[in-house]
Amino acid sequence: MTATTFITYIALIGIGATLVMDLWTLLLKRLGMATLNYAMVGRWAGHLLQGRVYHPAIAKAAPVRHELAWGWALHYATGLLFAALLVGLAGEGWLRTPSLLPALGFGLASVLVPLCVVQPAFGAGLFANNTPTPLRNCLRSLATHGVFGLGLYLSALGLSVS
Repeated sequence: MTATTFITYIALIGIGATLVMDLWTLLLKRLGMATLNYAMVGRWAGHLLQGRVYHPAIAKAAPVRHELAWGWALHYATGLLFAALLVGLAGEGWLRTPSLLPALGFGLASVLVPLCVVQPAFGAGLFANNTPTPLRNCLRSLATHGVFGLGLYLSALGLSVS
């Protein structure tokens, strides 16, 4: 497989998996459940560029120009990065014959990023402990990242190379 093909497959897997995750969160939103507002991701990134990592409550921080667009771009960039990490860990052979377990396991493990980095930086605390329902929030994040892992597998399966 050429380097260009390899990179293209990783990009398509990352985009596909992130899209599957977005469809899941859209379903949750339609069922009346709160989901992440990606403008807050963009707001945090904008403040991060100015040297501020932690916020007591990101929603109360000063808005950043184009924060929603930045948030969505970072969301998909993270999906691409996670796809690259999965393929790096599982190896090129996984692209040829994708299997569910590595993708699902990686998706579930990826929940540590929001629970241990993003949520504390937003003011929600480690493992959402500053929220009214930490366990529910952690389980919802775990389910969403499990869906992302399923999306990694389904995207790779759809692209299976021989």
